[in-house]
Amino acid sequence: MKVLKLSGQGLPQSWISLEQAVIHYAADEVRWEIGAPVAVFRGGHNAITGRQSVITVSSIIGTRGVPGINPFQLRPGLTNAKLFARDRNICAYCGGHFGEHDLTREHVVPFAQQGRDTWMNVVTACRPCNHRKSSRTPEQAGMALLYAPYVPSLWEDFILRNRRILADQMEFLSRGLPRTSRLHPGLS
Repeated sequence: MKVLKLSGQGLPQSWISLEQAVIHYAADEVRWEIGAPVAVFRGGHNAITGRQSVITVSSIIGTRGVPGINPFQLRPGLTNAKLFARDRNICAYCGGHFGEHDLTREHVVPFAQQGRDTWMNVVTACRPCNHRKSSRTPEQAGMALLYAPYVPSLWEDFILRNRRILADQMEFLSRGLPRTSRLHPGLS
């Protein structure tokens, strides 16, 4: 299970482990928290009061400080898992829905024609469609794209990074999705 760490201003910063979250709580760096409690950690007893220390970790925490980077200028890393999730495991050519093991990263403009490995030049394709298209462009192969590639937003990238997002974390992240995002929970 991961905790969604936000800046004090509410921008996603990272997915962190429960142990990393406890360190933020213990260092008094948690400014605010939302979402459901996901874990309770019990520590030692105070020598004076006899009370045991207890830290309850929420699923979403906002931490002190301002990040030294502009999160909107970050480019999400391109991985097959995130690409397939962005495209909802749907082949860009035949429209079929496949399991990850039957999918490939397909370059719209192939390497053989100076295509690059970037979000704007890749789509999800099933193995037969990728093989049929080969090292041609969609136009050259007579295969129309059913959807256009795009670079995921900061909010989409956080959804694509974590396969086990809790309901309250997804609700929070979904509020920041662009209206045109394929990742809206209600879309199929």
